[in-house]
Parts: sequence; structure tokens; C-alpha cells
Amino acid sequence: MGWDEVDPGRHPFDRSTAAQVVRSLGPGRRVTRRPDVPRGHPALHEWSRGEGDLWADAMSAELSRHYGRWALGWRWAHDEGDFDGGPVGHWCCPQHSITTSEETLDRVVAALCEWREWLESLAGWFDAYPLHLAEIEDQRILWESAARNLIWQVTDRTGCGSGWYGHCRQVLTWFLSRWGVGSDVAQRLVDEAIGGRFKSWTAPDIVLVDDIAEQLALSVRPEDAARPAEPLPDHLERWLTVRATASLLKYPGGGPDGPVVPTRDGAAEDIRAFDGAIDRERAEGLLAALTLARADARRGAALDFELLRGWQQCVLGTPQPPPFRSLPAFAKRGRERYGVGPETRARLDACLAESAPGGGRPLPLTGRAARACLDVCFFHPFDDGNARAAFLTLVFVLAREGVALNGVTLLRRYAFRADSPRSVLELAAAIDVHLAATRRLASTGAAPGQP
Repeated sequence: MGWDEVDPGRHPFDRSTAAQVVRSLGPGRRVTRRPDVPRGHPALHEWSRGEGDLWADAMSAELSRHYGRWALGWRWAHDEGDFDGGPVGHWCCPQHSITTSEETLDRVVAALCEWREWLESLAGWFDAYPLHLAEIEDQRILWESAARNLIWQVTDRTGCGSGWYGHCRQVLTWFLSRWGVGSDVAQRLVDEAIGGRFKSWTAPDIVLVDDIAEQLALSVRPEDAARPAEPLPDHLERWLTVRATASLLKYPGGGPDGPVVPTRDGAAEDIRAFDGAIDRERAEGLLAALTLARADARRGAALDFELLRGWQQCVLGTPQPPPFRSLPAFAKRGRERYGVGPETRARLDACLAESAPGGGRPLPLTGRAARACLDVCFFHPFDDGNARAAFLTLVFVLAREGVALNGVTLLRRYAFRADSPRSVLELAAAIDVHLAATRRLASTGAAPGQP
């Protein structure tokens, strides 16, 4: 997240209503139930990494939807919590922080307010040094003093536990961005100044902090200023260019082909836990669409927009199958734009046709499933629910060849860039991770969580 996404001056927050808001959200109305087993029991660990994480992810999604992306930091806990090395002390991880419903929601509210307080204090420290990039030559001592102070503030707040330096890099990058340095340049300058010299579980000494602050201040130049935002390109066209690259042919695939029967229904379980925590009707609609997609796969249906429309009617609960969008679409908080024209629907159908065995270039199943999923993401055919449509597409492509998965977490929690040549490779690799685990459990007959 950039500073513009977390700057408290841009994102109002009312602490007095935070508890009410948290309890009104879907996850707040349905807190997951912690297993009644002693601490350290394997079942508790399995629940924490499964249902517990899904509930916390759902709460993060809903807080972000209500307040903005800044709210995602409420789980950035000290040491080895949900996310390493953060400034939040009121939340650790599901295994330790989810107890009774009331206690759990109290911790969420406290963690959210603690994170917000930290952002507000950072904004105050940034503004304590009224800097101007154009006057950097006369102000380097101030830039150095500010960087030094911020490093010490982060060490104090995080306790220098596991991974604390990741948040330190983030804070210094936010600081440079606040005073006009382009975000990509800011990140590079911070990484070069720190140079891997901060360590987990180790507080830096004064000499090291002084040296890093000095190097950072000396590295900033007036020409590092952020450039005016340019009109967004058509990221659908960028995806189609990436999609046509030969690098996809080098993807090795995830082992032997053939049907894979899981020991549990990972897709349905994820929907019940994650989507159900957000909204019961959302989960029910997606489960109905999942059932329909699997029935279509069993009959060997051809994958095209008309098929997607039928699933999406269940997903959105609309009286009729939704039409193809008629206007440009935006995603990732407006950072990607997908154009539309008279031929866009036909181009989507042509791309989806390549997901069939032998369709298009000879990709393995996991590569074809990943590519079809991203086709739906970046063609963005509907006005709403495209991420769910993309997930159903992935499940359908696998199911059409008799493959289902024990887990799908890696397939639903991460965003991919339309202009990155690695997107489809990374998603295919994530499918392979789940597929390998499913094969292993199926061959041993072990229940999930057992060796």
C-alpha cells in the first residue's frame, strides 16, 4: 500500500463507532468457533490455519470495503503473528486471538484502533519536518533527522522482533512518498540505504541507524519527484499481449495428468468459511454456482461467456443472467482499466475455448486453468462479481478433466497483474501446490492435517 492509501488525512475514521461497525459486518455477526481442545493440540493448529485464517481474511476484506485499504493493517502483529514484524499488539493470529465471540471482536476493534493510531502518529512525525524536494540540497540535514527519528520510532513500536525491518522499509518509503518522491523510486532508495543490514530479533545500534539515515538523505534528488499521473492504458490489451508470449510454453505442469479425487471439497469448504463469514447469501449463491459449474463440467460443456452468465446469475442472485459489460471496467482500486468494444465478447470466447484439452497451444491442465481464470479476471465481463466468476472458471477447467482440490486458499487470496508475464505462471504454480497436496493425501488416505 502506498501512503496515499493509508494517509489518515484522506480517510476519516470514527473510533466511537468502530465497535458497532465491526459487529455489523458479516464476519462480526458470525465469529468462527474455536475448537474446545487444549492449547498446542494439533486440531487447534489445523483450525487456525484453515477456518480461523479464513474468518480473519473475511474480516479484513469487509473492513477494507467499509473503511478503505488502510484498515488492512489491523493484523500486522508483533513478531511471528499473522504478518511478521508489525506495530499491532492487540492481535496475534487466529490460534491465539480468536476465543469467545465478544472477546474476539473486542480484539479486532482494539487492533483496528491501534493501527489507526499508529498511522496518525506517523502522519504527525512526517509533518513535523516540512520538507520540499526542490530544496533538498538545503534540507538534507532535515531529511536525515526525519529518517533517523522514524527508524527509532519503528524499532520502539515493533520491538525489533521477527521481520520488523519490513515495516521499517514501509515507513521510510511512505515518508519519502509523503514529500513528493515517486513511489517506485522511494522503494528503491530505501532498499539501497538499508541494504539488508537490519536483522530479525536484533535492535540496530546508533552507528547503523545514523549511517542508513544519512545514506537515504544523500540519495534523494529533485528529479526523483513523482510524475503526474498518466491516463491508464488498456490493461486488457496488455494482458492479451502477455498471454501471447512464448514463456507460457515453458511451464512444466504439475505432474502426471489424470483424474484427482480429493479427500475433502476444498472449494466448497472455502466458500462456506470465507464467503459465509462475509455474507450468508453470498456464500449460498456461490455454492449454487459451484454446483452448476461442476454439472456443466461433467457433461463436457464448452466454456464461453454464455456458460459464465448462467453461473453468474446464481452468484449475484439476479432474475436474469447478467449481460456483458458495456463500459470500461476498473479494478485494483482503479490501478487497472479494461477496455471494451464490439469484439470484446467474441475475443473472450476465443480465449476461453483454448482451455479445452488440445485447445490452442499445448499447455498442461494447470496452465490452461490458470490462463482461463485470468482471462475472466482481465476481460472483466460483468459489472460485479468477476473474481468469483474467475474462480468458478478455474474450478470448471479442472473439473472437466476430473480434477478437484483439497484446498484453494492460494487461488483466492492473491491479486495478479494484467501486465505481468509471471501472473499466469505464479497462478499455475499455486494450483500445482494444492494439486500436489491433494494427490499426496489421496494416495495415503490421510485426513487433511495428518502426516
